[in-house]
Amino acid sequence: MNKKNIIQNIIKQKQQPHLKFKLKERTEAFTNKLFYTLFDAETPVEENLEQLELDFEGLVDLACWDVDKPCKKLWENYVAKLPTILEKLNLDAQAIAKNDPASNSVEEVYLSYPGFFAVAIYRLAHELYIAGFPLVPRLMTEYAHKLTGVDINPGAKIGDSFFMDHATGIVIGETAVIKNNVKIYQGVTLGALYVARDLKHTKRHPTVENNVTIYANATILGGDTVIGANSIIGGNVWLTNSISENSIVSHTPEIKIKTVKND
Repeated sequence: MNKKNIIQNIIKQKQQPHLKFKLKERTEAFTNKLFYTLFDAETPVEENLEQLELDFEGLVDLACWDVDKPCKKLWENYVAKLPTILEKLNLDAQAIAKNDPASNSVEEVYLSYPGFFAVAIYRLAHELYIAGFPLVPRLMTEYAHKLTGVDINPGAKIGDSFFMDHATGIVIGETAVIKNNVKIYQGVTLGALYVARDLKHTKRHPTVENNVTIYANATILGGDTVIGANSIIGGNVWLTNSISENSIVSHTPEIKIKTVKND
C-alpha cells in the first residue's frame, strides 16, 4: 500500500466530525483559570471573569454542535452561582483542616490537598452538568482525575463539608448522593452493581446520609443502597445492601499463626 492510500484510509476511518482534542486542552486551561480566579489572592477577579467568558464562548463553539442545546445562555447563570460554589468549597477546606491532624493550616489544604482540588473541580463542573452543558463538565472532572487520582462524575450530588483524606483512588459514580459532613478515605468506591446501557437514566450508585465515615478501600455498590446517618464503614468492607443509621460495619480478617518447626 502506497503512502497516498494509507493517508486516504486514515482519513476514511476518522469518522467523528466533532472530535476535536483542542476542546479537551481548552477545557483544562479554562478549569485552571477558574480555580485561580476563585482562590489565588493575586489573581484579579473582574479581569479574569471577563477572560473566562471569552474562553467559555470558545468551549460553546467546540462542544455545542447540537443546535438544541442552549449553551450560549449558560454563562450568566453560571457566574451568578460562583459565590455559592465558593462558599461550599470553603466549607470543604475547613472540614479538611479541622479533621486532618496532618494539616497545619487551611492554606495548606487549598494549595496541596488532592482531595480538595478534586472536589473543587467537581463542584465547578456539577453546575454545568445540571444545566445540560455537553461534554465539558466530564472533561473538567477527568482533568482533576488525571491530576489527583480521584474520579468524581460531575452528575454526583455532594453536600456540604465533604472531606476526602488522602483521596487517591476514590471513585464516585454519576448517580451517587453524598449528604453533609461525610468523610471518605482513599480507595473508596461508590459504584454500580453492574454496568448496562439501559441503566443510563436510573439511580445506579449509593446514597450516603449525613455524618458518615467510610474508611480506606471500602466498596459500596447499588442504587438502592443507603448508608444510614452517623454510621462508620470500616476499611475493605464490601456492601451491596442498606444499613440503618448509627451502624458500624467492619471487615474481620482471618488470622492464622504459622507453625514453625525447629530442627
